[in-house]
Amino acid sequence: MDNRPVPRRRTGAVRHLLQLACVVLACSSQLLMVEANSWSLGLTPIQRPEMYIIGAQPLCSQQLISANPDHMSYIGDGARTGIKECQYQFKQRRWNCSTVDSTSVFGRVMHIGSRETAFTYAISAAGVVNAISRACRDGELSTCGCSRAARPRDLPRDWLWGGCGDNVHYGYRFAREFVDAKEREKNYPRGSREYARMLMNLHNNEAGRQAVYNQAHVSCKCHGVSGSCSLKTCWLQLADFRRVGEFLKEKYDSAAAMQIGRKGKLELKDKRFNNPTPEDMVYIDTSPDYCLRNETTGSLGTHGRYCNKTSEGMDGCELMCCGRGYDQFKTYKHERCHCKFHWCCYVKCRRCTTLVDQFLCK
Repeated sequence: MDNRPVPRRRTGAVRHLLQLACVVLACSSQLLMVEANSWSLGLTPIQRPEMYIIGAQPLCSQQLISANPDHMSYIGDGARTGIKECQYQFKQRRWNCSTVDSTSVFGRVMHIGSRETAFTYAISAAGVVNAISRACRDGELSTCGCSRAARPRDLPRDWLWGGCGDNVHYGYRFAREFVDAKEREKNYPRGSREYARMLMNLHNNEAGRQAVYNQAHVSCKCHGVSGSCSLKTCWLQLADFRRVGEFLKEKYDSAAAMQIGRKGKLELKDKRFNNPTPEDMVYIDTSPDYCLRNETTGSLGTHGRYCNKTSEGMDGCELMCCGRGYDQFKTYKHERCHCKFHWCCYVKCRRCTTLVDQFLCK
């Protein structure tokens, strides 16, 4: 793809995605105004986890609500999508993207500039790009519509470039302005640890946005008599978000360890590696020990987690349980079986019950 928006520095009173997502409740009358300039959430973060993705409790902005009222519910949709994808990608890891803390979906772990924090910032930003781009295509937003991407040069001449594509260009720009605003407005001393963390967050936000932007692809549909496909109409379409999650998971595994340099910029800790690109993730702190529960770091530990006795991977009992051993028990598993297709047109299945072994970390 080409015509990518050139990143620009933005300022303003808009908060990060976490602060933004809370406006979803304001638009659905589930917020209670308690002061002229502040709002109180009517639901707990466990009931509405998308309200507390990364960081502290949000402070909703009246100005933001009035400026983009039709965007707010889609920011919430993007937040939920990011959380679900994070939990899917890490379901077999010691840190499994748990949403149990009372003030932040991911808890105190986000205070540490680790790989896990890098992933949550990236997947959250990606979720907003995805949701806003699709809302534009569906005609749900007043400030955007179908994609205006230029016709690809390699598209055959007799194929039509039209339809209503996902407006990933607008989604990218909107997410950049909104998601980065909280970081941009900070005024930390250049070269300080807080400044390094700000740079880390901005870099990972961009990695998430680029994952969605760069994986958007041309999709086509055939037209013609009896499926002859004598004519094709093509448009720009977002990649499935699972594919985005898998791509970002790979970037998590290869994330670059960084430190603040003399010039006040992030630089590699190990000069033997290549400098990270805007698509790569970066981190400045080593990950905490996720084996044991630790209130200070926010680690929930792996006690009580299911493990796979036969696996040698991270989901295996040896690694998941951190050498503490595991308990074994039997349970009944119910599933559909012996499915048959009946004309026309439905599938009928039986319900089978089997006794299986389960393993829980001690």
